[in-house]
Amino acid sequence: MPIHQSFSWWCYAGRGVEDQELLKQAKAIGYEAVELVAPHQFQAVHDAGLAIASHPAHKDISHGLNNLEEHDRIEREILENLEYAKKYKIPTLITFSGDRRPGLSEEQAIENCAIGLKRVVKQAEDAGVFLSMELLNSKVDHKGYQCDRTIWGAELCDRVVSPRVKLLYDIYHMQIMEGDIIRTIQDYSHHFSHYHTAGNPGRRDLDEDQELFYPPIMKAILKTGYTGFVGHEFIPKGEVVQALRAAWELCNL
Repeated sequence: MPIHQSFSWWCYAGRGVEDQELLKQAKAIGYEAVELVAPHQFQAVHDAGLAIASHPAHKDISHGLNNLEEHDRIEREILENLEYAKKYKIPTLITFSGDRRPGLSEEQAIENCAIGLKRVVKQAEDAGVFLSMELLNSKVDHKGYQCDRTIWGAELCDRVVSPRVKLLYDIYHMQIMEGDIIRTIQDYSHHFSHYHTAGNPGRRDLDEDQELFYPPIMKAILKTGYTGFVGHEFIPKGEVVQALRAAWELCNL
């Protein structure tokens, strides 16, 4: 079974190709889904014959589930977005730990995130939607972000104990933080419900100018039995459709 490929809208939209044409061209290439597109565009995505692979579960990467004071707001936002997920058949809503804060230990931060997720996990289970905590780097792009290691996210999943609370394993971000990508996929795939790609350094195309070689990474993902989406989330150096086509062909195993 081939990799099911998607692309994050924010990376490619508004870069010289009209929205409808971008959807049409992506579909023609072989893409099956779009990610991180605004709700007012959901119907246009479906009309173009594409699915919506993921959507943010709540706002604000920096102010997330590690802060108990944010939980009421986050719960409201997750429940609202679960309604979108049910209506538009979105399999994954992305959650965020928030940034590290003075006096907040790693242990307590994990526990706070678990407390927040447990408030909405039953609704996610009933909807058949993953709440996927995103692993982001805290070295380059999101300085201070707390869920910046696979083992941190895995501990969170183990505390919530739900088949619908998993991790978004962003290969670009985790290459920056810890490397050892294929071994991590092999060891932790049971915690991963979604994947993102990009070239490192620079979050650019998956080409020979960056250090990750994606074909064996895609093979490793397939060997775990994964059947979800792998979403491209890089900023293209050149023409958008050409960049999307090159990424799709490279990962189309």
